[in-house]
Amino acid sequence: MNSIDVESEYRVLSGMLHSEQACADAIISLNKDDFTQDFNQKVFGIIYSLYTNSVRPTLVEVIKHGMQSKLLTGARDTQTLSEISSYYIDDGNIGYWTELLKTKTKVRKMESLLRKYNASLQNLKDSEAERLLLDASNDFAALSLETSKEVIQDPDQVAKLGFELVSAKMERYREVRNANPYGADVIVLDGVPTGIYTLDAFTLGYKPGDLIVVAAKTGDGKTSFALNAVEAASVIGDSATLYINTEMSHEQIALRWGSILSGIEHDKIRNGSITNTELKIIADGYSRLQNSKFYPVTVPNLDAAKLQSLARMAKLKKNAKLIILDYIGRMDTSDPKIPEWKVLYNTVKTMKQMAQNLDVAVLVLCQLTYEGFIQGSKQIKNECDLMLELKPLGPEELEDLKPQYDAVNYKLVVVKNRDGRAGDSIPLNFDKATQRIRQSNGKEGK
Repeated sequence: MNSIDVESEYRVLSGMLHSEQACADAIISLNKDDFTQDFNQKVFGIIYSLYTNSVRPTLVEVIKHGMQSKLLTGARDTQTLSEISSYYIDDGNIGYWTELLKTKTKVRKMESLLRKYNASLQNLKDSEAERLLLDASNDFAALSLETSKEVIQDPDQVAKLGFELVSAKMERYREVRNANPYGADVIVLDGVPTGIYTLDAFTLGYKPGDLIVVAAKTGDGKTSFALNAVEAASVIGDSATLYINTEMSHEQIALRWGSILSGIEHDKIRNGSITNTELKIIADGYSRLQNSKFYPVTVPNLDAAKLQSLARMAKLKKNAKLIILDYIGRMDTSDPKIPEWKVLYNTVKTMKQMAQNLDVAVLVLCQLTYEGFIQGSKQIKNECDLMLELKPLGPEELEDLKPQYDAVNYKLVVVKNRDGRAGDSIPLNFDKATQRIRQSNGKEGK
């Protein structure tokens, strides 16, 4: 396949010289590197400069500006530009030609990557093979996902889209309500179920493109919260989850599932003091896990490149809908001089971009300090769509809530919710013996 298409370059430049609409479309979609010839890059640069300075980039204006800036010199350049201008295209076809140029750019980038990694293989040490494979996977995955979403919509498009969404939601609501007319209040989710009824009502689920930050102090249930979220999404539900753990072994994760899915105390499972009946219950739980869409990976030395690669792999190969990082504080950084809050912020920002690019929900576990706040919390809060804090109840809170709720001992504080209610606390029961986290039910008459 030829990686250079000079005709398409001429067609695009000619369209930009003849039509303001074509000029705007091309500037949004392309950049100078999408053109292979030095002269064409210069012309695109001149047109871009004129257009962004509110000057209509006609052939005459481009020649005048090019001569003044000495980017164009002599009659030969003028003649070449006039010839390019003759490759006139209809305004409506500019999208076709810009897509051709973008495809050719991808092909050139792919060729460059192939040459780069072929050269690296020539003197590759065995110890470097895994890292090279990871880098190559990351680069090619990033190339395959490159896309442009910068589209300015007309008001009629917004109105049409809004009405279609509302109508679709109404139909889905009625279908669910008709299927379960005597059940609880109907919640039709837009994303992955959270496993907590009130949180589902507030958020309509963990939605594609969302970044969810869940914070708790050491030992206050971060991993249990994450695995209970996985249970709702991938064991009870049908959404694939990539679960990235930076601290626990495969064995530790597997044993935690035994408690969560069976309701049998974790300590009994760990030391083996279980009965035959309990073993059958545990086996039934693992059978449900076996048929689920839970995909865990343990990476003690996780860095940004590995995180991106694993996420893309899970999206492409497993159609992951939810990605969980447990937890962000163990992320490796290349520069030990960077403050911890800055590392956290940079990682959170990267994960928000990843959520949007991959169209998945990303849930990140953070640690609250002893004083009860997140390092860089203000900056992190600005980036995320949903911020939750998991906290045990204090003595006074327990006294207030116990008469109202069954087995309440924790709360989930909705610190931020971009699409719905925030500021509320959801009463929970965290049964540390079984690692289960459930919403506390209100007592009758309360």
